[in-house]
Amino acid sequence: MSLEELGQKIDRHEAVVGVIGLGYVGLPVACAFADAGFRVIGVDLKADRIEHLNAGRSPIDGREPGLAELLAGVVGAGRLTATTEYAALTQADVILISVETPVDKEHRPQYLALKAVCRSLGVVLKPGVLIIVESTIAPGTMDRIVRPLLEKASGKRVNVDFYLGACPERVMPGRLLANLRSLSRVCGGSTPATAAVMMRFYRSVVQGELDATDCVTAETVKTAENAYRDVNIAFANELALVCEATGGDFLKVRELVNKSPGRNVLLAGGGVGGHCIPKDPWLLAYGVDDRVPLRMITASRAVNDRMPRHVMDLVAQALHEAGGDLAGARVAVLGYAYLEDSDDTRNSPSAVLVEHLAEAGAEVVIHDPWVPGYGGELLERVAGCDAAVIMVAHSAYKNLDLVGLRQTLRQPVLVDARRVIDPGQACAAGLTYLAVGYGRKSSEAGRA
Repeated sequence: MSLEELGQKIDRHEAVVGVIGLGYVGLPVACAFADAGFRVIGVDLKADRIEHLNAGRSPIDGREPGLAELLAGVVGAGRLTATTEYAALTQADVILISVETPVDKEHRPQYLALKAVCRSLGVVLKPGVLIIVESTIAPGTMDRIVRPLLEKASGKRVNVDFYLGACPERVMPGRLLANLRSLSRVCGGSTPATAAVMMRFYRSVVQGELDATDCVTAETVKTAENAYRDVNIAFANELALVCEATGGDFLKVRELVNKSPGRNVLLAGGGVGGHCIPKDPWLLAYGVDDRVPLRMITASRAVNDRMPRHVMDLVAQALHEAGGDLAGARVAVLGYAYLEDSDDTRNSPSAVLVEHLAEAGAEVVIHDPWVPGYGGELLERVAGCDAAVIMVAHSAYKNLDLVGLRQTLRQPVLVDARRVIDPGQACAAGLTYLAVGYGRKSSEAGRA
């Protein structure tokens, strides 16, 4: 099948769509294309996830507007089916790859999942299929890894027997469907004609702009946009540390700085989590193979990675002020997901904080209304603890019963890593309150 024939089949919504990887990226895109009228075949290696999906039940908890209902509808209509078998993809005309690409401790990308997908997919490709990688990958990965593996496993040639493109996802937990539909997408094709067909395909579900380009540009755009955000968060976090040291209030400083045209200081906090931002700067850096002496990207990662330890230091400081000690203390960590009102724990700063607290000799109690195993009534969970730490800005933590918290805690210590509590209210409730970006003079003013 030629590219033009494939494009016509896409325009008629007769193309069969395959989606490999049915997590935070693959599931919403599978549902969206099924909702647009395509027949969609999902492939995932997790049998329990497949069972949930084929029953029309979403395996993703947390607040995801419209996803559960959409999934139930497209499964019920027979437009989305899921399996663990790659053989089902012999019917597919367009195949999307949405698997994780983590980095190791040396910040090198680990392409085990992507390589396994390419090897398994290569043996089931039908002629004329369009393969699109939605995973975030280092610049050059399509040419160095994906294309050679697919050609070797299939015995077919790119741009002759099959077509290849990269269209990195831009979803985030809590806005999976909304971002998929509304944000612009970069359609990087192995040829301009391939990119043009990709745009026809994504126009079925994307209301935002679609930009045609080559694969390496698409790869670079996605890693660059997350590296850019990481750098900006690092500046906010460093500014928060300056405010603590000088006695200022980061939130007030941020508010006034942002009144200046062109300034947009982001929020500071207890660390950066999620699947993308902690690793994508390293993917961008990996793409140049040490040919460029990178400084800002690596420095920003160091600043953001250290924030959970800084939160631990605030806990130790607050306990000392209350007459206690971190070693032997019982500390309640409020929030274990990396993002508010989500169950996504990937690269959670809370997990890093828990490790630091345990290494310092503290006993840790975790509460999170969205993460399985950590729910329950908050005050019951923190009863008898010496300190509470708000690590995630869940809605449930924005209106805490501060007096009740003070009465429940063994020591009156509250550390706020996300600035969701008003300092004056915390101090009025009798709590020793410290927060990221809340300086000593501000703290004393709050007590007054």
